[in-house]
Amino acid sequence: MSESARDRIQNLVDTHKVMLFMKGTKSFPQCGFSNAVVQMLKLHGAPFETFNVLADPEVRDGIKSFSNWPTLPQLYIGGKFVGGCDIVTEMHESGDLRRELEGAGVIAAS
Repeated sequence: MSESARDRIQNLVDTHKVMLFMKGTKSFPQCGFSNAVVQMLKLHGAPFETFNVLADPEVRDGIKSFSNWPTLPQLYIGGKFVGGCDIVTEMHESGDLRRELEGAGVIAAS
């Protein structure tokens, strides 16, 4: 991965409390897994930013090296890599996603 791609990814992760690297956008997800994570974040009322990896091949390839995770989407909360769709789904079902979002100060504690 190029240094510029690494810097761009790091800047996005550092700038946004909840950052989702996905295929498509939050208003128009272009894969079912990306859509599932978007819907879970919306369900929790969490403000989040997205990056459409389909629009930038350098970031699409680079994010996999950055996180050492081979698939998309990839969710970061509070600067920390959380996981992909399967992990986020498990966290949502167990209540851990809500706790992670609360802990990062993204949503109010219930």
